[in-house]
This record gives sequence, C-alpha cells and structure tokens, in this order.
Amino acid sequence: MKTVGAGLAAHLDQGETTLAHCWRVLRGDGVVLGFTDHDVELVVSGTACRPMHGLVGGEVPARLGAQVETGEVLGILHHDAIDDEDIALGRYDGARVETWLVNWAEPSQNLLLRLDTIGEIVREDGTFRAELRSAQEALNAVRGRLYHGLCDAVVGDARCGVTLAVPGRTGVATVVSVVDPFRVLVSGLSGFAEDWFAFGMGQWSGGKRMASKDAVLTHRKGAGGDLLGFGQRVGDWVVAGDVFAVTAGCDRRFTTCKAKFGNGVNFRGFPHVPGSDYVLRYPREGDALDGRAVVP
Repeated sequence: MKTVGAGLAAHLDQGETTLAHCWRVLRGDGVVLGFTDHDVELVVSGTACRPMHGLVGGEVPARLGAQVETGEVLGILHHDAIDDEDIALGRYDGARVETWLVNWAEPSQNLLLRLDTIGEIVREDGTFRAELRSAQEALNAVRGRLYHGLCDAVVGDARCGVTLAVPGRTGVATVVSVVDPFRVLVSGLSGFAEDWFAFGMGQWSGGKRMASKDAVLTHRKGAGGDLLGFGQRVGDWVVAGDVFAVTAGCDRRFTTCKAKFGNGVNFRGFPHVPGSDYVLRYPREGDALDGRAVVP
C-alpha cells in the first residue's frame, strides 16, 4: 500500500494540478539516468530527470493476483541519453526502472508509483521500445533444487566450492583477430588444453566491452592461437589488442567435476537419475533389475 505525503495529497485534492511523470533508470553497472515527460528538468530522489531525449510511458494494465504486469516506454536513441550501442551491449538488460508521480511546481512532492525491470528492447528508426515487467516477474525464477543428471551450481560459486582465481584455472587472453561476431582468435592461452575454457566465462578489461562478462561456449586450438566461441555477439565491439581474463569452464557433468576439478564431493546434480531414454524404453531380456545405479 502506498502512502501519499501530506503535501502531494493536498495538491491532488485541488481542482487543478501540476503533475508530471519521471523515470529513474538504474543499470547494473551503477549508471543512473533520469527522464521526465515535463518540459523542464526535475530532480527526483537525487537524480536530475531531463526532458530532452527522454521517455514516454504507455498504459500499464492492473491485474489481480500474482500475474506479471507489463507496460512499455518509448524513447529516442541519442548518445547523450540512451545510446543504441549501449542497448546492443546489454547494459540495459535487467535494469530497474522507477516510475514517479511528481508535482513539477514543487518536485519534493512526489510518489513512487512502480518499480519494474526492463525486459525485451526493440530498436527501430532511431527510437526504442522497452518492455517493463513488474516485481511479480521474480516469481518466475526457479526456487529449490532441480532433479536431473547435471549440476545446477555455477562453477566457482559458493555451492560449487571450486576456486578459479588460481594458476591453471584462469588465463589472460589478447585478441589477435575477429573471426566472426561470435568467435575471436586469441593469444596467451597456449599452455592450456583444448576445451579447457569451454563453458567458462570471460571478463573484458579494455575496449568497448570493458567490465562486461561473456560466456565462452567453445575453445579450439588453431594455427595462429586459440579460437574462443562466445554465447553472444562480441565481434562487433572487439578489436585486436583487447584483453580479457577467462576462467576454466565446466559442462556440469559428474565426470568432468571429478576429473577436471577434483570436486566430486560437491557435485550438485543427481548423476544416477535415469534419463528419459531409459525410463521410456521397453524392458529388455537380461536387464539387471537389482537396484544398482544405472549410470556409472
């Protein structure tokens, strides 16, 4: 339940009002931007909300129950506000958006209406449309354990227990060339076996992707160095000479956990759970039905 301040409540009770909407966008990298549909700058919660190149809010239907409420905002792409390249780099993915109702004649009289996260962003003709998802979106996140053969921990996290910041599990790579948007040829990883960094993570320390983390899917040896394939487009912003740290990856199988990291005791999957192919097949003569594990 929202509590309206005395000043704003008195203003709303008047016959005429001086109201505007403001939006505060809080990105994951700490950048905070402010926009308003008013024609002058307003300061809300310590953020200057600018009228130029700002946002225009759409209708947000209110639903009963735990359904996710979605709306959208429309804005103009401009380097002084929200840049097309920043969207493409994923800097607005999952960003929080606060929607405020403000008395523009007295900006201290304001009310936080909604707190959403940015979902899908569509760019076209110099503008963008960003989907806003309400807090109920968090209810779609998986809670508890999933019973399947693969580990549900992330390599290097607290549940995994593997320390990645040690020699042999972390490497420093330098881009030699860009093969295509998803693959780059790098130097500096000659001491590591092929596939060592497959399913690992790379964190950039320079260039346009500085401080960004990208999942590494494949690691192959080539004539001019090591070829790394990423899970998303990086080649559009990476150039020769860019440097990033890359950590050893895990395909989340029990055999990999035990052989590569010696961490079988912390394996967070259920390798002896039969797969669907085993459960759905017909019984065969000679099958051992003695209760032993069906997966070695």
